[in-house]
Amino acid sequence: MALVLEIEHLLGVAFAAQGPDRAEPDWPPQPDRVFSALVAAWAARGEVPAERAALEWLEHQDAPTIAAAAYSQRPALLSFVPPNDPASGSKGKLTVMPARRARQPRRFPAALPEDSTVRLMWHTAEVQHLATLDAIARDVGYVGHSASLTRCRFLTDATSAASQPARRRIYPGRLRDLEVRFRAGQRPLPGQDVVPAQISKQTPPDWLVLQLIDNRAESERRVQPTALTIDLRAAPVACKALRDAVMSGYGKAGLPVPEWVSGHQPDGAPTKAAHLAAVPLAFAGYPNADGNLLGLALIPPAGHDLLDDDGFVAAMRTLVSPEADAIRLTLGRLGELLLAPTFDSAKRSLQPGRYCCTALRWTTLTPLVLDRHLKEGDGPEAMAAIVATSAARTTGTPVAQVVLSKHAAIEGAPSAAPSGRAPRWTGWTVPDKLRSRRLVHATIVFKRAVTGPVLLGAGRFYGLGLCLPLPDTAS
Repeated sequence: MALVLEIEHLLGVAFAAQGPDRAEPDWPPQPDRVFSALVAAWAARGEVPAERAALEWLEHQDAPTIAAAAYSQRPALLSFVPPNDPASGSKGKLTVMPARRARQPRRFPAALPEDSTVRLMWHTAEVQHLATLDAIARDVGYVGHSASLTRCRFLTDATSAASQPARRRIYPGRLRDLEVRFRAGQRPLPGQDVVPAQISKQTPPDWLVLQLIDNRAESERRVQPTALTIDLRAAPVACKALRDAVMSGYGKAGLPVPEWVSGHQPDGAPTKAAHLAAVPLAFAGYPNADGNLLGLALIPPAGHDLLDDDGFVAAMRTLVSPEADAIRLTLGRLGELLLAPTFDSAKRSLQPGRYCCTALRWTTLTPLVLDRHLKEGDGPEAMAAIVATSAARTTGTPVAQVVLSKHAAIEGAPSAAPSGRAPRWTGWTVPDKLRSRRLVHATIVFKRAVTGPVLLGAGRFYGLGLCLPLPDTAS
């Protein structure tokens, strides 16, 4: 059973910023922002004690999941506007008049969702205070900026709609904190960040993790403090370059490339068995993540230990650059990457375990490539069927539901295609043989729990279709 708060944005637009200096809209609306709107409605209704008890009960629930549509972003240009309230002590002065007030820089980020209705779902064994919470919600006129007019209601729902984890949550004592800051004339603080439950306690598979390193001389670092960084959109090219380098290493070592590495049989035909995959490891899936690439990993077929394979080790040794003591990958116009093996990294983004949980729901960190071309007239239903078939075939587990989107459900993961009128080169850079294929983000609900890693679609050996478990269902 789920307690659901349904929020309909009546004008089809949501005005809310992720922070005072951020140009990105805060979409979907996060639980802490929604709770502040509920508390404001409760106060306007007369601060009824029974309603307070209902809100305090809501504070103690686990973070909800959010079902929200993809959105486009309206440009948030910097504007200089007079503040709503003049400075204290200015009573009787001309500076209290709006035309005489000092202008303050402000941005008004706006999200234009494809569907204006958002649902926050608290999965709880027992729903309490439903009628009271619904009465409060029906008096919520807006969420976020006062221009974001809304219609809100609470209801219960036993279905399992696909959803994404919240980035911020309500916490016990939130209502009291809002009261204290309001009386002090202070703006509310954001809610607590949700810590993703994606790090598995299981022993991770025998991945070889290669961390990006900065091997420049100190003089170069002083001139340019930041080393070359690329985000996830260039990861497929980096992953292909790594796989190609491994295969070239076998040639340098005077060894034939085995089928489990190349993905091809001796006669050149594609192998029917699992083979080596390269995946990106990026700062994504955490609050304020930016999607920057932190490393790459090589994933062997199940039961194959890379470092126990003498041929693989010999091939990798040929790739190490003596002057850099690292593997140097050349990515054309993107420059070069230096990679060095790392074991038991303290950085969560470099830990394989986060991709190897057991979960019912998985969502793409990198968009997947449809493994067949669309026919003329094929719509979203046909695309979802292609993804469901591919996911079932790859994991061996039937699929209950597929939700497709241009945008990722993981923070820091770029959209599957450039937004609006952005140049095409700002989109994903993929290997030549995949350029004619459609990229799409997907959230997949399996009928039985699946243990990762989950790699889906035609580009899964080049870092596309890499999935993370959703935190509310990861074990």
